[in-house]
Amino acid sequence: MYDYIIGTITNKTQTPKGTFITVETGGIGYLLEINNRDYSQISTDNMKIYTVLLHKEDKMSLCGFAHKEDRDIFNILTSVSGVGAKMALTLLDVFEASQLIGLVIEGNYKELTNAKGVGPKLAQKIILELKDKLMNYQTSEPIQISPENLQKVDNHSVEDAKTVLISLGYERKEIQDALSKALALISDKASAEEILKEALKILSV
Repeated sequence: MYDYIIGTITNKTQTPKGTFITVETGGIGYLLEINNRDYSQISTDNMKIYTVLLHKEDKMSLCGFAHKEDRDIFNILTSVSGVGAKMALTLLDVFEASQLIGLVIEGNYKELTNAKGVGPKLAQKIILELKDKLMNYQTSEPIQISPENLQKVDNHSVEDAKTVLISLGYERKEIQDALSKALALISDKASAEEILKEALKILSV
């Protein structure tokens, strides 16, 4: 329903129930729950905040994110049974989107347990379900990367990065452009996580 809101941050507050900001635009103040990492970085200036509408039986609420890739990985995290909005926000307190994706690809569940409330069983479940979701998306048209850039890195890492970007909802042309630019900037031994991190930076501009 809402993709993003552009407005002035009129209030920031941290309570035992969560971390919140109020974004005012068009004479309306929208209350959004955010993660602590964004809370420490968000200023009171006019900003674009990416949103997710949460609809429960007893209430509706909004979550906000300073970066589109964090919003997209939040949506994928909450598709895992046992991971609600609070847990997803907690994970995004500790890890950036590209870090989370890298841990999933690597199967590094132990690192995920650094997030409060994430035990080994839940971490392994997140790895299992997310890896399946991230690595099994397909695109109807091939995504072509310039040969001179593709030769720099392991093709398997590029394919992994490409598949994850598709699963996050980016368009074929966006992925093609971002990966071509990212591959021109990274070392020839870059991992899928490093390629993703660079591509996500480009896509967030």
